[in-house]
Amino acid sequence: MRAYYLNGTNGIDSVQQCERPDPTPGRGQVLIRMHAVSLNYRDLMVAQGQYGAPAGGGIIPLSDGAGEVIAVGTDVTRFVVGDRVSPTFMTKWIGGAMSAPVMSSALGGDIDGVLAELVVCDEHAAVRLPNHLSYEQAACLPCAALTAWSALHGPRPVAAGDVVLTLGTGGVSVFAVQFAHAAGARIIATSSSDKKLEALRGVGASDLINYSQHPEWEHEVLRLTNGRGVDHVVETVGGGTLPQSITATAVSGHVHLIGVLSGGQLDPLSLMTRKTLRGIMVGSTEEFEAMNRVIDLHRIEPIIDRVYAFDEAPKAYEHLASSSHVGKIVVRID
Repeated sequence: MRAYYLNGTNGIDSVQQCERPDPTPGRGQVLIRMHAVSLNYRDLMVAQGQYGAPAGGGIIPLSDGAGEVIAVGTDVTRFVVGDRVSPTFMTKWIGGAMSAPVMSSALGGDIDGVLAELVVCDEHAAVRLPNHLSYEQAACLPCAALTAWSALHGPRPVAAGDVVLTLGTGGVSVFAVQFAHAAGARIIATSSSDKKLEALRGVGASDLINYSQHPEWEHEVLRLTNGRGVDHVVETVGGGTLPQSITATAVSGHVHLIGVLSGGQLDPLSLMTRKTLRGIMVGSTEEFEAMNRVIDLHRIEPIIDRVYAFDEAPKAYEHLASSSHVGKIVVRID
């Protein structure tokens, strides 16, 4: 089969195409012919050796993809040949709370990922795709969509009438706008580009802030909420903007920390008004299936910025690194 592997940690130059033996499914496993994959900022960090422990030599990158089951091993009961599926981001997180063994089962970092023609996984580490989505659209769900879902549907789920703040126009942020809109929330979105902000308006954002024009955007959020602040912040940037996000959050509001794009310092006193800071790391198979039911019900469609051919995968990385995209960047494998 054709695949890509990481030859070192030299960034995009490390992403190289290769030939590997076709895998076969063992007991309880399914063999998936991948049709499309999508990229996350994490994939750039893995290629640069900046995401946790260095990936093993020759690892297949990327965590997010969609394809068709073409063979099943013995004792498989969840799927049959012909089912349209996505492997899950963390192959050992079926349900319940996160654990250390779960954290070491992430595709494209700890173990081989999905930038290949064929992928084998345990039947419990895959989910069916929403029927209305193409393979390219469904390939956007396992990390970006599920991360946004986990943020907004955790211990204090987003509710109709809540106010949600999103930062930027990457995949997680766009999905957060779509999920918050489906829940009946008011969405305040930020970006440095008016054109990108208008794209967010198109998927449900009602209030738009250009942070190039309002560098202290937290005060603009407070103005828009009459000084109250928001109920949820989907914080996709990191420590550099975290103090602003906390300031923009209402008393007893929640800041869902996802991004690691920038460092910074946090004043603990800023959380003393019963604001909750919660770290998010994707989600379980059970959460993935719950999210897909809502995507199916509301006919939500991922926003794709551009689709690349398989041989153009390094160019997809370059596009991601440019930060010029709105939504997701996809590689078609067919």
